[in-house]
Amino acid sequence: MVRVYPLPIPDFSSFYKHDALTSLLQEYEKARPDILELRELGRSYENRPIWLLVITRKSSGPDTDKPAFWVDGNIHAAELTASTACLYWLHQLLSLDGVDPSISKLLDTRVVYLVPRLNPDGAELALADKPRHIRSSTRSYPWDEPHVEGLTVEDIDGDGRILMMRIEDPHGGWKINPDEPRLLTPRLPGEYGGVYYRVIPEGRIQNFDGVNIKPNRDREGLDLNRNFPALWRQEFEQTGAGPYPTSEPEVRAMVDFVVKHPNIGAAVSFHTHSGVILRPMSTQSDQDMTPEDLWMYQRLSDIGSKMTGYPTISTFHDFKYHPKEIITGTQDWLYEHLGALFWTVEIWAPNKEAGIEKYDWVDWYREHPPKDDQKLLAWSDAQCHGKAHVDWYPFEHPQLGKVEIGGWDRLNYWRNPPAHLREREAARFPGWLTSIALTLPKLELISATAESLGADQWRIRMAVANSGYLPSYVTKRALERKVARPCIFEIQLPADAQLVMGAQRIESSQLEGHAATNSLQAFFPSKTLSADRATAEWIIHAPLGSAITLHSHAARAGHVYAQLVLQVT
Repeated sequence: MVRVYPLPIPDFSSFYKHDALTSLLQEYEKARPDILELRELGRSYENRPIWLLVITRKSSGPDTDKPAFWVDGNIHAAELTASTACLYWLHQLLSLDGVDPSISKLLDTRVVYLVPRLNPDGAELALADKPRHIRSSTRSYPWDEPHVEGLTVEDIDGDGRILMMRIEDPHGGWKINPDEPRLLTPRLPGEYGGVYYRVIPEGRIQNFDGVNIKPNRDREGLDLNRNFPALWRQEFEQTGAGPYPTSEPEVRAMVDFVVKHPNIGAAVSFHTHSGVILRPMSTQSDQDMTPEDLWMYQRLSDIGSKMTGYPTISTFHDFKYHPKEIITGTQDWLYEHLGALFWTVEIWAPNKEAGIEKYDWVDWYREHPPKDDQKLLAWSDAQCHGKAHVDWYPFEHPQLGKVEIGGWDRLNYWRNPPAHLREREAARFPGWLTSIALTLPKLELISATAESLGADQWRIRMAVANSGYLPSYVTKRALERKVARPCIFEIQLPADAQLVMGAQRIESSQLEGHAATNSLQAFFPSKTLSADRATAEWIIHAPLGSAITLHSHAARAGHVYAQLVLQVT
């Protein structure tokens, strides 16, 4: 173990701005240059570097020769805990190397490509002294011109929070909760004769006519998670998708890197919030999914649920924003397009934290019992010093006059956990992430031999095996999409040698992993009992003492090499 400097001790309760994050990552690289390399994945719209961490034991070979696991976070601007989760795993990998055998094994045999913050511009805006809660990039979209009328959401009273404003109005849809006067509850159908409120986001109104309040979309209307090339759809079908696939530099940088690194066989993207792990597919039901892939997803997801405490659900069946719509993004590109395993982790569930156990992941935000709000308020009082829900207070609004500001602090308690719970949430995931990385296929050399046939002729033989749990192609989807090459053998001869039989490059078979395909009580055994192995043979003409190089590789299982010196034994 090489440690040039001591490992930094990050503050997982705080969110790092870009400069501080950069310094922290540089400190990690200085401390463990033997397993960590800091690279620039690309540049953001505002020309900030997007940092990529390449994590593997350099002495065991280059990263491109090893099976790879991609992990990213913070593609959405205000989902800052996603970055914290990445940093927490990074710290675990570096600090537990040599202590935790599974981590040491991972670093010896696999590579992790880790991007703690894919969207540095948006995160910087969310962390500003006067924050903005945009969805993704800071580029103006779909139009460049600023708003000239309507309500623009902003921190209007300068307290660093964006809350809600309520105005007493007989036509309002909200009333004070009769059981808890700090809360508002929906006005009932047909109800009249009480005190009601109109509730609107905190912000400023331009050219107010005294009657109409038109909410403005964020001027920065992109959603980077809708800009990926697979199943991309125009703005009228998928809001924020951008003018064309990979139009945005942040997404283009990721796509370019992944395409140039076919060793990536699995990926996880951290988001917030819902306290759930999402698995493919997003455009089709489980019944339409390739069965072998569904079974593997269910198996690995079940491990994830047990290790993290987060349930795993299907995006298509359980996580639609609207039952008549589908959403597509990173998972559709990485799994449905490239055939790599992929999960989205939605960190943090404030409703579950408050003791609300049974709820629909999306529908709860459309409608839920008032009692749930009271549980949440009790949680705010007991666990958050009353700060998750801000009691309504008077404010003289520059356009509306007397209003009250208050309600839920979404950025600091809903989109992200409160400071004292951030590390706890991040600590859920390292074990599962390490487990996924160790399931990846891994090509290993069984033997490399040279047998003398006399008269300077030699039989060269190379045998390899996949020691990983997953097959060399990782998913059946990859085979269907023709994106995972099988095992390849290559021979390199010196100038005075000749190939007599065999090809310089031999395309062999895909290699299965050691994942059980059925139980021992199944009616039929596996058709091939050594489908994890492959061999190649050549006959060459070469003088005694010649040096031969053999090379075998499978895109997602890595590379192995063998050097032979021809000699009679």
